[in-house]
Amino acid sequence: MNVHMGSWSAINLVASREVSVRLKSKAYRISTLVLLILIVGFTVVMKLISGSTSTTTIGYVGPAKALAVSWQAGAKAIGKDLTLTEVPDDAAGRKQVGDGALDALLTVKDGASSSGSPQDSFQVVVKQDADPTLRNTLNEVIKRYALDQQILSLGGDPVRIESEVATAAVDVVPLEKPHEYDPQQLALGIIAGILIYLSLMLNGQAVAQGVVEEKTSRVVELLLSAIRPWQLMAGKVLGIGAVGLLQMALVGVVGVVAGRLTGVLTISISAAAGTVIWLIVWYLLGFLMYSIVFAALGALVSRQEDVGGVVTPALMFVIVGYVIGISVLPSDPGSPLVEVLSLIPMFAPTLMPMRLGIGGVPVWEAVLSVALVMALIPALIWLSGRIYRNAVLRSGARVRLRDALRAA
Repeated sequence: MNVHMGSWSAINLVASREVSVRLKSKAYRISTLVLLILIVGFTVVMKLISGSTSTTTIGYVGPAKALAVSWQAGAKAIGKDLTLTEVPDDAAGRKQVGDGALDALLTVKDGASSSGSPQDSFQVVVKQDADPTLRNTLNEVIKRYALDQQILSLGGDPVRIESEVATAAVDVVPLEKPHEYDPQQLALGIIAGILIYLSLMLNGQAVAQGVVEEKTSRVVELLLSAIRPWQLMAGKVLGIGAVGLLQMALVGVVGVVAGRLTGVLTISISAAAGTVIWLIVWYLLGFLMYSIVFAALGALVSRQEDVGGVVTPALMFVIVGYVIGISVLPSDPGSPLVEVLSLIPMFAPTLMPMRLGIGGVPVWEAVLSVALVMALIPALIWLSGRIYRNAVLRSGARVRLRDALRAA
């Protein structure tokens, strides 16, 4: 005769065992360490990238000064830093270019007249090749110089005309104020989605693998003599989920601290903390939703080699959401496609935290997304519990999903 203990006591017993086993697991410790190294390493790399500014040194001879100054201003407008250095003559400038002291020399062509066209008057001397962006910038400066020369020849004032042209613009009146996306918040949102994706892939599949391991070793038969199938499934999900939550919280906090200490993360603490909190919330919702499904699917097979095949259909929703998020959001943070998919429970655990980290998500969308997932979880618990109960004690060949649902 089976003697079953209280529901919470049984769940707590299984969960405690899972937490103890996972925390002592070398694989868990290594994966946590790797994630921490990656997040800190990413922060350091971003610091080095942001701290390294490439400066291009341009030499010029006296008559080309005005054009060189215009080139410097045009380059600055596109984020390029030009340092100007006057050289005594063309020969000295060419020598400095050859020695590597100058990246380029802006000079006047031999025999050029002041009335000649710009392309016939100036030239750029480089050692091998010129930066395409800077070359295009200089071409625009030359075009403007040519236009100024034509205006002067017709008796006009180039300064006044350029001022009129520069201020000419259409007046755009938005009905709603557009959301301005902070690049750092965009990066935090993407990182949050990546962490949740990795956690669901690692910890979610660990639930299915744990079910198969107990089923193969016949331990499940001993456990089910004392507790009910749904209690065993719930305890396993909660235990592995708690360990995964600890991992995510640790990575999130270390990432924010590293970002603040290195100066890479300059957004407010409240904004960064909000992203970490949403990361934890959506990890919990996503893990609970998917892990109970993985537990049921794991009960259908009796060999570890078959786990991947049986959980792949469910994992595809996680993968698709992740791929869409990292491929669409960086170029289009307000994508309508991502907005719609982030409200669908299967895609929400990866897409919604990305959007929330970026910002600009209406409150009703965030609430609706959470509510839909929470509404789906009880139905998944009932369905998965039925599959798990009817399949976990059946060893040998893979149990068909239809048979697990119909079994008494």
